[in-house]
Amino acid sequence: MNALLLLLLDSRAPAGAHHHSGGMEAAVTTGLVSADPVTGLAGLEDFCRARLRTSARVSAAFAAAACRLFEAERTGLPALVSELDAEYEARTPSEATRRASRELGGGLLRLVRSVLPEADLVTPWRLCAGPSPHHPLVLGAGVSLAGGGPELAARAAALAACTGPASAAVRLLGLDPFAVQAMLARLAPGVDECAHGAARWAGRPPASLPADGAPALDLLADFHLTAEVRLFAS
Repeated sequence: MNALLLLLLDSRAPAGAHHHSGGMEAAVTTGLVSADPVTGLAGLEDFCRARLRTSARVSAAFAAAACRLFEAERTGLPALVSELDAEYEARTPSEATRRASRELGGGLLRLVRSVLPEADLVTPWRLCAGPSPHHPLVLGAGVSLAGGGPELAARAAALAACTGPASAAVRLLGLDPFAVQAMLARLAPGVDECAHGAARWAGRPPASLPADGAPALDLLADFHLTAEVRLFAS
């Protein structure tokens, strides 16, 4: 992996992800994940494993598909990207989750523009319906433009589905950061499995991509918007 890709995928990169908990704040607020530091770690692990089986599989497949589109540099890219964006929108029933995805997509797009100023990052997105493209699509495009492939894009999306909530849990629950990293290491085989399976969908028609649902995550996301006090945007 080249240094540019490392910079792009670094969790400390200024793409706005630290403002989002991936549903963890709502999970703690509702008691789905225990606020106790001891049992909270086990709850966090269960939460991340559930994401890997559902929403992470979808985002990883769409990141891989977007990477393949930009890799091919085919004619009619804006229309193809727009179709991919619309299909991801259809797989995201929660308005709060859709909004968060586009906010994260916009933040990542600004980051990609800063590290790849020579790339055309306006034309491919001009037909997308939202104010910014969905995050997995920008992630896939960025990985491709920086020299990576679909499986790497899928792995980055699957990993982010776990590291986002994990980072938020450290702040929300006061968990031991070393214990959280050890937990993420236990999840590594699952992240790789999710990414490997998702990468197989790259190049297929957008309508055929995975549509695994996670109703509880959708409900948590919408519930989070009603909270009077929130540390995270989502």
